[in-house]
Amino acid sequence: MIDLGSVVWPPAPIKTERLVLREPEARDRPAFIELLASPEVHTYLGGPRPRDELEREIPEVPERWPGSFVVDLDGSMIGQILLRRAPEHGRPAAAGKVDLGYLFLPRAWGFGYAAEACATALGWFDGALPGEPVVLHTQSANVGSMRLAAKLGFTEVERFEAWGAEQWLGLRSPVTSSD
Repeated sequence: MIDLGSVVWPPAPIKTERLVLREPEARDRPAFIELLASPEVHTYLGGPRPRDELEREIPEVPERWPGSFVVDLDGSMIGQILLRRAPEHGRPAAAGKVDLGYLFLPRAWGFGYAAEACATALGWFDGALPGEPVVLHTQSANVGSMRLAAKLGFTEVERFEAWGAEQWLGLRSPVTSSD
């Protein structure tokens, strides 16, 4: 979760040329389950969760909290964007900064939706909390995520070992009114 201070949450749905970023709704529950149970999605995230466990645990209306956007294509959820404050006790370069996360269903891969949705979420964030830096973590082996990080303007801060693999931490400098 991010501290949004005086920022109204949720924002009105944010439309791009092809997508809508919005709050989760009851109709998104099956897509959330599919996203969290997908072995492909979780290749670099420690593996999928069991579908029967997700069926029991995910509420009728998936959890809503500031910084969590559903990515909607033609009325159906294809992914999720997460903006959440990194823990103060985590990596020193990330501590207290907002961390960008994203998950997309495999059928949505390869069409530029992640870049479009993440750029839009970051644009919203820059307007809502100007001057705040954003970090992004990914496994360095996740070539697609590494490409997306570069496209979004993240630059490497450090690499480190965690969860049995090399991790990459990137920083996107804050956008200010003079940028």
